[in-house]
Amino acid sequence: MPSDRITVTLPRELVLELARVAENRSRFVAEAIRRELGRRRHEALKASLENPHPETVEMAEAGFAEWAAGASEADADLLDPRGGTAVRWSPEGGWMRKDEPRARKRRTRRS
Repeated sequence: MPSDRITVTLPRELVLELARVAENRSRFVAEAIRRELGRRRHEALKASLENPHPETVEMAEAGFAEWAAGASEADADLLDPRGGTAVRWSPEGGWMRKDEPRARKRRTRRS
């Protein structure tokens, strides 16, 4: 994979600690950045699931089959209404299976 060189300014004590624990500083920093980017993507997805876009809620309420019927013919091969799990959105419980009898309060983990 091609690499690019960047300049980053870090506090001296952080650089000294990095030198003590990492033989290859570039590899260490790249791994830390990958991990942080992954964590941020995960947090963004979690936030999206907890507070979905209004169009997503509308699609879930209408049902996938009805929503897919409105898709263009060019996208028809991308949609299989028989697949997946029927879900619904509940402000109290978040996304849940359509056949779940009632909303449950969602417990959130504290970080």
